[in-house]
Amino acid sequence: MRKTTIEDWLTDLASELPAPGGGAAAGMNAATGAALVSMVCNLTIGKPKFAEHEEVMREALAEAERLRAEALQLAEDDAEAFSGVVAAYKLPKGTDEEKAARTAAIQAGLAEAAEVPLAVAKVSAQVIRLSGRILDGSNPNVLSDVAVAASSAKSALESAALNVDINLVSIKDAEVRERLASALNESLQAKVQAEAIMQAVAKRIRA
Repeated sequence: MRKTTIEDWLTDLASELPAPGGGAAAGMNAATGAALVSMVCNLTIGKPKFAEHEEVMREALAEAERLRAEALQLAEDDAEAFSGVVAAYKLPKGTDEEKAARTAAIQAGLAEAAEVPLAVAKVSAQVIRLSGRILDGSNPNVLSDVAVAASSAKSALESAALNVDINLVSIKDAEVRERLASALNESLQAKVQAEAIMQAVAKRIRA
């Protein structure tokens, strides 16, 4: 994914291949949001007019770069996790022992597959919070990009949540389900901030 062109990746996404799919798309949306935060920081840092925000912007830039790399890795990991679930479903089930082993493998695969979009949701929430952190001090010429960063991360968060939920439905272990659902709900709280950022930017643009 890191070496392919955007056009080739979208072609793969559009194809009959099971991966990349929605999970990878969520990761890419989160990476896009983080990249936009970096862009805003880069277009603000070093300008005397915004000197009082320099430290915040530099810290935000470093964090955005980290989050972008993490989101991109998660987009790649998603395909591997899904492949593990597919492989588990293909295991033999001719005997009771094989059925038990197959069921265990499927459950383990589903839990692992849920961990990836859960991590995407966490990264997305962090990108949203970072967008809010730079909002007041950003160069007004790229103010709309702060909102687009938050919007992209919000889309990634919602998409990741769907991919967690679809795995939760098939996970039988109540403790695992509760742990995953609780962690997801924590990240989902950031949706409110994303909406507030977009509204604040829209208001400032129209003022």
